[in-house]
Amino acid sequence: MSDRLLPPPVLWAQRKNLLYVKVQLEDCRNPTIKVEKDSIYYKGKGGTDNKEYEVTLEFLKEIKPEESKYSVKDRATEFVLIKAEDGYWKRLLKEDNKFHWLKVDFNKWKDEDDSDDDVEGTDFEEMMRKMGGMNDGNDLNYDEGGAIDSDDEELPDLE
Repeated sequence: MSDRLLPPPVLWAQRKNLLYVKVQLEDCRNPTIKVEKDSIYYKGKGGTDNKEYEVTLEFLKEIKPEESKYSVKDRATEFVLIKAEDGYWKRLLKEDNKFHWLKVDFNKWKDEDDSDDDVEGTDFEEMMRKMGGMNDGNDLNYDEGGAIDSDDEELPDLE
């Protein structure tokens, strides 16, 4: 049996000037994260099995790590990575293989021919605040009214 750790599920989407990457590892409190110009390294313990996971994403092209942000939340770690050069990438990773743990985030995906009106002039600081903090350890999510928003609310009984 190999000593290599399994990669956690990863979702990604892109815009002309940035990448969205989400590492879906629940209840991971203190992951090790390194954002570099050509890669992200992520290692953490969590999930329903409370196992340790690890992944290195070697990007197809370069990003600007000093302008990129991430937020560790209860259900995932979300990254907003600024591309070094504007333009759409044909894939996320340098390696041209399919990985079972890497999927497109269709909730955030936009094609080149889709309108970029909602991205032009985006305030990334504000975007990160809406995502739930900027590396500040604040895992609470707030709705637009300032109340705590929880996915763990009780559901009504089915009839």
